[in-house]
Amino acid sequence: MDVGVQNGGPSHRPRVAVISSYDELCGIAAYTRALERQIGPLMDVEVFDLDQFLLRHPHRRVQALGDRHVQDIASRLAEFDFVNIQLEYGTLGLTTGRILRRARILMEAANAVSVTFHTMLASEAVPWEAVGQALNRMRLLRAAMLVADTYRSGTLGTRFYALLRRMQERKPVRVIAHTRRDARLLRDLHGIREVAHHPLTFVRPVEAATIRANARRDAFPLLRRLPPQAKLIGTFGFLSPYKGFETAIRALRLLPDDHHLLVFGGVHPNTIARHQPIDPYVERLLQAGRIGQSVLDELREPGSAPAALNLDGGAAALLGAHPQDLRGRIHFMGVLDDAEFCTAMAICASVVLPYLEVGQTSSGPVCMALDMGCRVIASRNRAFLQMARYHPGEIEFFDVGNYAELAARIAADPPFDRRDRVLAYNTDTNAALYLGLHQRSDARSLAASRAPAR
Repeated sequence: MDVGVQNGGPSHRPRVAVISSYDELCGIAAYTRALERQIGPLMDVEVFDLDQFLLRHPHRRVQALGDRHVQDIASRLAEFDFVNIQLEYGTLGLTTGRILRRARILMEAANAVSVTFHTMLASEAVPWEAVGQALNRMRLLRAAMLVADTYRSGTLGTRFYALLRRMQERKPVRVIAHTRRDARLLRDLHGIREVAHHPLTFVRPVEAATIRANARRDAFPLLRRLPPQAKLIGTFGFLSPYKGFETAIRALRLLPDDHHLLVFGGVHPNTIARHQPIDPYVERLLQAGRIGQSVLDELREPGSAPAALNLDGGAAALLGAHPQDLRGRIHFMGVLDDAEFCTAMAICASVVLPYLEVGQTSSGPVCMALDMGCRVIASRNRAFLQMARYHPGEIEFFDVGNYAELAARIAADPPFDRRDRVLAYNTDTNAALYLGLHQRSDARSLAASRAPAR
């Protein structure tokens, strides 16, 4: 059953428990907070916050506390008609065994279950080419991790889908995917009977209009000294190699000096390493912008071409600021809260999402930018192509890594003014879908009828 957007209200308000990270700086928590606002008027909702310190800590004693934390949540779930799990596997633990055990405890305790998939894990071939490259460079640990991560992802996904199949024989089980493709995989390949799909959505149209009307650059102290004519290009999200922000930096070099790149985001809390002087990806971005570098620094880079550099200026030219230093045009804006995130998008002439293809199934920033009526320019990866099926014509695409095409698109006039249109898939249709899937009328009766006789 492929469930689309459903209308009509129940005779009674369903009681729904939402299990998710919540008081965290992460995309899942941000979506859960938005979802709570969307469905709160239609259902009695209580959010159970997954404590990431307890659930992701490697120490055995803390892991035991994490198990107790899950049991405490489970002890409350019988009070609710439905339990919705906002599933990002890592929020439940670090290992396959713990993730599956904790998920099973929560599902067993529920009268009825829905799972919102934020990641789809599939059995894929080992990337032997990347493994070979790592071995050639004597990066043995990297090679081993590539093999282990591939097998782990396939195993975790396969076992979780099997858990859902077993559960649906005993109680109502409904799942929500964020793309039509993922919905088909869950139904046709993995055997889940009741499947719905809807893109992520965060901001109501009336709220977006209010934010746009009041958004000012002066809300961000780092931008107050920019000239009024500066054209702002925004990138958004935690700093991670798959975001491809280097592509935006390379495109900036091809644009006039009045274009400025704003990097809204920071290093994810879960990737902050002890005693690490600088995050490797942050260092890559600084290097791509030649920020704080000299020509000598470029000469020291692997694969540099010294013959192509003009060294006639002597030591001063070698040690002085790099002639391509973009420090005045790249602005690292830091991590923002939910409201600041929307305001930041509203002040940008373009929201650029140059992500690589990594098998991601959805993206919070692209959905939020569309909600906000922004001009969105995104790489042509599979996740964004799937998103465009819900919002035809709303995303301008460029090939992954093609910074020349990206620069040309940024410089071109936008195809049309998006600010006053209402998306076909929005917060109202998302709330209607959640309401339709979590009707109170059959949850407990079906659970009772499918329970084994005593």
